[in-house]
Amino acid sequence: MGENIMNKKETPAFTSRINIKICPESKRSQEEMLGFALIMVVVAVVLLIFLGFSLSSSKKESVESYEVESFIQSFLQYTSSCEENFELNYLSVQKLILACDKGETCVDGRETCEVLNTTLKEITENSWKIGEEFPVKGYELQIVSSEDSLISFKEGNITGNSKGAVQVLPNSVEVQFTAYY
Repeated sequence: MGENIMNKKETPAFTSRINIKICPESKRSQEEMLGFALIMVVVAVVLLIFLGFSLSSSKKESVESYEVESFIQSFLQYTSSCEENFELNYLSVQKLILACDKGETCVDGRETCEVLNTTLKEITENSWKIGEEFPVKGYELQIVSSEDSLISFKEGNITGNSKGAVQVLPNSVEVQFTAYY
């Protein structure tokens, strides 16, 4: 029984020595880990702020040439409101251009060149927003036959910087579109 008392007395002293030696080192490790975590959070926040500023300041300044080429290709496939015959067969813009070159009329009596002009103005106004707050400052569309100009219109400011494309159709008809930025 005497030994149990001594062991009981030694145990608290032994644990207090352990607490003195282990706990301060443990607290120091925890503080270092907490400090490292705070540094990582600060670095991550700084990087996010930098990334946010760099992305917001990089506005699109110009028009790419593939955009102009794609625009021409897409509006040539657009279906117009001009009927070719009484079977509800509406002309695509490409076929409408060729019909305009030949001087044909729609089934409802409208001139194909009038329908073409109206359709192309509507498409370009909806597709190319122009102005100081937009990358595109103006545009120009011309459809030229070997003999004469079928369609020609401009909108906005004609600047020194531009991207353009030309599409040649049958019967030497050229579709020219230029976007100014």
